[in-house]
Amino acid sequence: MLAREDILRLVPHQGGMCLWDEVTAWSASDIALRAFNHRDPAHPLRSDGRLRAIHLCEYGAQAMAVHGGLRARQRGGAVVPGVLVALRDVQLHVARIDDLEGAIEATAQVLAEAETSQQYSFRITHGARVLAEGRAAVMLQPDSVGDDMQGERR
Repeated sequence: MLAREDILRLVPHQGGMCLWDEVTAWSASDIALRAFNHRDPAHPLRSDGRLRAIHLCEYGAQAMAVHGGLRARQRGGAVVPGVLVALRDVQLHVARIDDLEGAIEATAQVLAEAETSQQYSFRITHGARVLAEGRAAVMLQPDSVGDDMQGERR
């Protein structure tokens, strides 16, 4: 299991915009994560006092970023930043998530990858209830690797 401090070294999202608190499992093809911040009144994605389900797409995208960072670190390379370019087949099964007790969890799985792009599927749950699911595509930007995170950006 990896803690939030480890996750912060793998993604450009810092402070409250780093949405995941723990990596509970991962392999070369997939990752499982957990977050508790969806109930935080100071959550940076809240509006009108609510955190809407559409923001689960950002949770999914950040799950991809954490996985990409872990894979790069395992290979001994720098984390390559990416830009979310497409969401497909997204299904939101709730209207909001700020009223859910306990943790939300996600799984993300690599579907396809090339030197400059990746596609993942993601699923976000609360207990046995599916909150959101879909696919996302990222264009990688290898020329944007910075050293402000010791060469580890996504």
